[in-house]
Amino acid sequence: MSVRFGVDIFLEKVYTYSRMRFGFVTNHAATTSLYQPSREALLSAGFKILRLFSPEHGLDTIGEDGKSMRNGADEQTGLPVVSLYGDKLGPALEDIEDLDGILLDLPDVGCRFYTYLWTLTHVMEACNQGKKRLIVLDRPNPVSGNLLLAEGPMLDETWCSSFIGRWNMPLRHSCTLGELVTYWKSEKFPDLRLEVIRSEGWQRSSFQQDWQQSFIPTSPAMTSQEAVLLYPGLGLLEATNISEGRGTATPFRIAGAPWMKTKVLVDYFNRLSVPGLVLRNITFTPTAGKYRDKLCHGVMFHVTDREIFKPVFAALLFIKMVKDMHPGDFQWAPYPTHVNPTGEKHLDLLTGIPNAALLFEKPWEVFNEIIPSLLSVEEWNDRIKPYLLY
Repeated sequence: MSVRFGVDIFLEKVYTYSRMRFGFVTNHAATTSLYQPSREALLSAGFKILRLFSPEHGLDTIGEDGKSMRNGADEQTGLPVVSLYGDKLGPALEDIEDLDGILLDLPDVGCRFYTYLWTLTHVMEACNQGKKRLIVLDRPNPVSGNLLLAEGPMLDETWCSSFIGRWNMPLRHSCTLGELVTYWKSEKFPDLRLEVIRSEGWQRSSFQQDWQQSFIPTSPAMTSQEAVLLYPGLGLLEATNISEGRGTATPFRIAGAPWMKTKVLVDYFNRLSVPGLVLRNITFTPTAGKYRDKLCHGVMFHVTDREIFKPVFAALLFIKMVKDMHPGDFQWAPYPTHVNPTGEKHLDLLTGIPNAALLFEKPWEVFNEIIPSLLSVEEWNDRIKPYLLY
């Protein structure tokens, strides 16, 4: 499958935009389909970019998860870099007053609590307030745009709005950033001067391996296509005292703790026959994060059929089983970050559900009955369909 990204298409429009002065929201994982960093490609083509804006993890994508990033300069282009994960989460009006518009090219991973899409919303607000044009260079969803694979829970805006989920949407959304920005313009910023440069050749049912064989890490722990596929589920482990694999070669593909009874756990879990998933028991010693330098007994998640695998469903079952099997060891845990310094309510913010821990106190039979309705996204699918671009 031959796919061209929004940036590839936009490069052909240099004469149309040759007189415009841009700011560019991007990072080093945003490239053309031939792996040239987008910012370098645009500058080489003749676009006038005055400054760069970087999301969480910084322009180079290696900043530690949840750590504030400073302003700086880009060694490759010499352009100044304004951090949107430091003193502010969106551009200030003085940052954009000398610009004609903002370009945005960020590699999303299809998950609500991945922060790049929320950086987009703050950029929308700034452009709307400053009456600047916003041009989003779209790119495919790496875990497909198949709405049948979208999963809740839907986020409760009243109690769970944060920088890892501001607005009502499912946890796995099955959209591109171009589709989400089109929807949010209609719902929240009708006067925004928005243009979306669509990708070409992408089919909604395809996954990244179908159109780009070599995966570019989008952040320090998002290092493989399989990690991206598992992340909407195993990201929930951040709110527990179970290691999610940070500090190993396979983050968000493994889970464990020094106290975990993995052989029994794997046997029981695999008997559930979760569609598209098999667990295997392992040991690992993280060099960072939870249980640093301690031997952990754990499991590796193997996706056997991406076409039917639902990571949120699988992770909820896994966490429930671990909790029930280890009543004296399992704990919910805070997760301090720049945007949530105390780290409190992290499970609620990740799931989008107030008092989410209470769900796991229910008997297994009741828990199993609740999960399907909790993960249902029929209403979202109906709401987003008019804004799909592919």
